[in-house]
Amino acid sequence: MDIGTLIGLGVALASVALAIILGGDPLALINIPSVVVVAGGSAGAVIAAFPLARILKVHTVVLKSIFNDTSDVEEVIRDLVKFAEIARREGILSLENHVGDMKEEFVVRGIKMAVDGTDPELIRVIMETELEGLMDRHMSGKMILDQFGKYAPAFGMIGTLMGLIFMLGSMDDPSSIGPSMAVALITTLYGAVIANVFAGPIADKLYMNDQEEVLLKTVIIAGVMSIQSGDNPRVVESKLLTYLPPAQRAGFGDEAEAA
Repeated sequence: MDIGTLIGLGVALASVALAIILGGDPLALINIPSVVVVAGGSAGAVIAAFPLARILKVHTVVLKSIFNDTSDVEEVIRDLVKFAEIARREGILSLENHVGDMKEEFVVRGIKMAVDGTDPELIRVIMETELEGLMDRHMSGKMILDQFGKYAPAFGMIGTLMGLIFMLGSMDDPSSIGPSMAVALITTLYGAVIANVFAGPIADKLYMNDQEEVLLKTVIIAGVMSIQSGDNPRVVESKLLTYLPPAQRAGFGDEAEAA
């Protein structure tokens, strides 16, 4: 579980709620027609923009921003180096007996193809195609939230314009102008809150999770190809460490020596 997502959303919501409480009467910001315009309008626009089957799975997309199970890249590198040592010492066919020790399913698929003698270029094409499919699925989920974040402020503005029209229609009663203006602006507030407290941050977290998983699988592809070609384990390690920032490479070396 990515507790940072929950903490961030909680802090954002708490900040807005605290400002509302300190600034005046919270009940003044509750307006059902405004909720209908912003929430209903945004949801309708998103449903119109994407296939319904994809919309029905949007809750799983949101949950992935919280329950992110991407493995640690350094741990995967250590595992790949260990498998390279086994392949170097006992032959690549011996890796079939160690499939149960492989935590990443992507590693298992790559190693099995290498053990079966699949052409190296074909292994690369298959694994890279799977990675591209993963990226497309991730971006598809992110797009739904991006569009929701785009439509919510727009429908907030639509609600504000509707409120202003209603207000101008009752100009004969000066005492109603202030309250009517306040209600007109509430829809803009709702749209901004939905976009910046929920949709935007979740979409950005999904993008970061995607980048982490793409890095992980890119490292795995490089590791499998290096093992398949019979590279020395130290060479495999050096190749894979190039994907890490310099600070992480230094930490990787220190941990290896300690072990």
